[in-house]
This record gives sequence, structure tokens and C-alpha cells, in this order.
Amino acid sequence: MRIIDETTSEMYFDPKAKPKGMLRIVLAMKNSVRAITWLVKNESAFRQEFILLVLAAVVLALWSISYMEKAILLSSVLFILFAEIVNTAIEVTIDRIGKEIHPLSGLAKDLGSAGVFVAIAISSLLWIGTLCRYF
Repeated sequence: MRIIDETTSEMYFDPKAKPKGMLRIVLAMKNSVRAITWLVKNESAFRQEFILLVLAAVVLALWSISYMEKAILLSSVLFILFAEIVNTAIEVTIDRIGKEIHPLSGLAKDLGSAGVFVAIAISSLLWIGTLCRYF
């Protein structure tokens, strides 16, 4: 939990003051909702992938395939969102460290982007494979 030192007005993390039980779950959910709201407002790639998730859910609701196939296909799109969240976290952290151009900063951002690309490739292969099975 974050604590403010009243003598210096500095914030620091006290690992012993971490919330426990239901409070921890509620606070974690609150932080997650805040992060997703920020992503929707600030990251166009996340908005596009979120729209893809909604479209995939509609298609899967109407498509007569097994529940296991639906779960796998929906999970593959959720995995794209997960990769985008991790990529954005990397980018924000690098930008927090410094705005100057550095080869390792660029590499970190490129690796995050590559993770999103791999997630999209996995999802695409699963969807194409399933489509080919039924059409």
C-alpha cells in the first residue's frame, strides 16, 4: 500500500500495509477497471482490438460450433487484448523512464509490439482453422 511520509510529503510503498481478503480483491478490480478505462480512452490499438472482441463474441453467439471451440476462439481474441495491455505497459514504463531515444528503449517497445503480432497470428490461425473445418 502507498503511504505518504508526512515530514517529506514523499510517497513510498510499505509491503506490510498491503490490503488482505476482500478489500484486496475490490482494490485490484478498481485498479483494473481504471486501467482498462485508460486504455479505451488513450490507445487506438486497444479500442480496435476491443471492437474485434465484441464482433467475435457476436459471431460466436450465432455460430453453431461446440462450446470448446467457442471458448478457444474467444480466448484467442482475449489473448490479443492481453498482449496489447502488456505492450502498452512496456511503452508507458519506457516513456516514464525518459523520452530520449535509446536503442534499448526502442528494442523494448519493438519486442512488446512483436508480442502483439504473435498473439494476432495465433488467433488468426485458430479462426482460419476453425472456419476451414466448417466451410
